[in-house]
Amino acid sequence: MKQNETQQIMIRIYAVAGILFLFALGVFYRLATVQFVEREELEQSALNQNRKMETLEAKRGNIYSVDGALLATSVPSYHIYFDPTVIKEESFNAELRGLADSLAGLTTKPSSYWVNYLRKARSSGDRYVRIARDLDYRQYVRLNEFPIFEKGRGRGGLIVDMNIARKKPLSPLADRLIGYYKETGADEIRVGIEGAFNDQVLEGKPGLQEVQRIQKGLWKPVGLDNRIEPEDGKDVVTTLNSNIQDIAHQALNSVLTRYKAEKGTVIVMDVKSGAIRAMSNLTNSSDGVYTEQLNDAVGALYEPGSTFKLMSLVAALEDRKVDTTTVFHAPYGHYKIYDRIIRDSRHGGYGAISLATAFTVSSNTAFAEMIHEGYKENPQAYVNRLYSMKLHQPLDIPIAGEASPKIRYPGEKGWSGVSLAFMSHGYEVSMTPLQVLSYYNAIANDGVYLKPQFIEQIRRGNQIEKQFKPEVVHPSIASKATLRKVQRLLRDVVEKPFGTAHKLYDPYFSMAGKTGTSQVGYQKGKDEVDYVSSFAGYFPADDPQYSCIVVVHRPDKNDKIYGADVAGPVFKSIAQKIYATSPRKEVIQLDKQFALLNVLSPSVTSAESKKLRDRR
Repeated sequence: MKQNETQQIMIRIYAVAGILFLFALGVFYRLATVQFVEREELEQSALNQNRKMETLEAKRGNIYSVDGALLATSVPSYHIYFDPTVIKEESFNAELRGLADSLAGLTTKPSSYWVNYLRKARSSGDRYVRIARDLDYRQYVRLNEFPIFEKGRGRGGLIVDMNIARKKPLSPLADRLIGYYKETGADEIRVGIEGAFNDQVLEGKPGLQEVQRIQKGLWKPVGLDNRIEPEDGKDVVTTLNSNIQDIAHQALNSVLTRYKAEKGTVIVMDVKSGAIRAMSNLTNSSDGVYTEQLNDAVGALYEPGSTFKLMSLVAALEDRKVDTTTVFHAPYGHYKIYDRIIRDSRHGGYGAISLATAFTVSSNTAFAEMIHEGYKENPQAYVNRLYSMKLHQPLDIPIAGEASPKIRYPGEKGWSGVSLAFMSHGYEVSMTPLQVLSYYNAIANDGVYLKPQFIEQIRRGNQIEKQFKPEVVHPSIASKATLRKVQRLLRDVVEKPFGTAHKLYDPYFSMAGKTGTSQVGYQKGKDEVDYVSSFAGYFPADDPQYSCIVVVHRPDKNDKIYGADVAGPVFKSIAQKIYATSPRKEVIQLDKQFALLNVLSPSVTSAESKKLRDRR
């Protein structure tokens, strides 16, 4: 019995010993594998956890005016850090005093502070010592000449964190048109030229830099060999003229302030090319200051009122419904159609007047009668004529947010028996200021309807990568005979003593155009009515070079409200100042201009940064 118990105990002991032996053998095998087989892989894994590739932001391209003014640029600032452990002790001690003296001249701290600060950092093994923040480019270049730092990033221990901020040197001029580009998570916000020309143009291509963790939350670049340089963005040369933009901005701000208006827009366009030379949009902010908030020139529809009489006039002349000698008569200045009454602004009306005079004095009744009586049997013909002149289509400009014009077709919702009469003088139609101006520009350009142009060139340094040319929307919106007639009548509006814009007349400087005063809020009742005052035209009338539109929303009703009083003087002021201060040819010798700008520009390119980094 005892012998059997002894055997059982021995079996258990051998079993436990065997298990322990196998376990020890497994541990030994694993240690051997780690030491001799997986060592390199594990070391690489640990290294990877402390290294990563960091994106290097490319320098965004600049935006210029056509006369070479800098409209938007990326201004770098530099945060400087120092790893004192990479310098040999002998060299550190020998050059520390010189470095401290140099840093004292750059900062507000004395040399003694820097000596003690850097010695303490080195002795404690600190590898990420803050030196300075928000240095500008000139300060950064200067710092690269300091003792120790002049050895470069590898041997000098210099660590540079560059940050880029977008600046608009001429702000607030054309702020909304210049716009901005912003990424918010997965979403993108694209406004103005910055947004339209971000991809493949302004943004450039980012680079990559391998960085190594030196302590929690702090990463240090690892060598220049582990770096892919970013590619700078291209520069955009706009069609804006900085002087004309300033003239338009100041004139608009002045009239809005004078009449306590809600907001306003001014656009100046080159007649022959469609190039936008100025675009100003100002809105009354809460503190009474007018600022650029929205691009109403492009995105805000409004009923143009009497400036639309030009479109109705061209339609009726082209369809041979009337001639300029056709006579209209509205007793007492009223024209009744069904249950609606259309009135002239002049009390008592104008009596019997020709179409030419009706346009010059801006008779609502004459135009209502002309279009209603001429097209009531076939209203589609009137709208088709408007459509044939491309008035129902957006301009397809690169700037985001253009509103589509609204010109209702017979049979559509909202069309009624009075639609023709009201459309004739700019109601029941909606357009943007830019769309209205583009039509007036076509009249000035002998019928050639041009797409508004915002960009002159795309450049990389001194090299032109793309030159933009005028784009024709319609080769001829009307016959030569019709064009001659309406061009004459647009001059009469200013030159004739009874013209609605005669107060703009200058015997030494010819202008042509049309006044507009439309009601807003009339659907809510008489007490809610406000006004939009406008003037659209071109100058000089005998050889048109520029077209211009001025739109002022809701001027003080207790003051002047008519387009001739509010918007017209702004047009005249802009026209005269442009010719007094600007050369005719805005597109100067851009190659020479941009060669000079590249020398004087305060911003720094990625290539220039690389030269500084590579210094040894």
